[in-house]
Amino acid sequence: MGSRLNVLGFVVATALVVLAMSMFTVDQRQYALVFQLGEVKRVINEPGLNFKVPMIQNVRYFEKRIITLDNNEPERFITSEKKNVLVDSYIKWRIVDPSLYYISVGGDEARARTRLNQTVNAGLREEFGKRTVHDVISGERDKIMEQMRAKADIDARRIGVEIVDVRLKRVELPTEVSDAVYRRMEAERKRVANELRSEGAAEAEKIRADADRQREVIIADAYRDAQKVKGEGDGKAAAIYAGAFGQSPEFYAFYRSLEAYRASFNNKNDMLVVDPSSDFFKFMKNSGRGGDKAK
Repeated sequence: MGSRLNVLGFVVATALVVLAMSMFTVDQRQYALVFQLGEVKRVINEPGLNFKVPMIQNVRYFEKRIITLDNNEPERFITSEKKNVLVDSYIKWRIVDPSLYYISVGGDEARARTRLNQTVNAGLREEFGKRTVHDVISGERDKIMEQMRAKADIDARRIGVEIVDVRLKRVELPTEVSDAVYRRMEAERKRVANELRSEGAAEAEKIRADADRQREVIIADAYRDAQKVKGEGDGKAAAIYAGAFGQSPEFYAFYRSLEAYRASFNNKNDMLVVDPSSDFFKFMKNSGRGGDKAK
């Protein structure tokens, strides 16, 4: 009885071991390839529990998610102007046909990375050779990335891989070239600045000359108008004086003589040598006679 139980236990244990060896699970982030004697028998794309023939079949898993291929060092390319540029790029790729992927590169990710890197570098070298530095830095950068992704994807499909994206992170000139470029740019900017300063100085002189001319014209017009107004005022004053003095010529002559006396004897030190019989003392003489008559 005991031996039967031992045999039964051994059979059950063996069955459990065989069952455990027959089962395997596939994660949603993975593909699974079932091999039988080194030949691919099944490709499992969906996650879940699966079974295989123990000891005869084996399973290998491959990444289903997007993988990033990022170069550690920038690559050097030559533009159509025969100038070197340093390009830092990365590639986004994923396995879409695990069976073809295994047959092409033996399921080795390192070999797949090398193949994709060579394909993209060759394409970028060709695209950069058609364009100038300005084009690859800013002008046609997006166009280069899209064309490169499409070309690289055609070759990648041959190994069961899809190129999701090709990105140029950084495109710049080498240090020995960029220093010379920066010096030329600095000289160019200084030249432009000097031209602008010269143009500004010339424009300032032109504005000042025009302002001085306008000032002279304004002053001349103002002086002319002032003289005109003054002349009109003097004419009106003379007319008023003439009208006023015309009513009494004798008073006008007397008033004029008083003005002459005031102007002649304005200072105590003034000395005037005049003939007493001169008309200058006419009203003084008449004033004296009038006084005698009054007496």
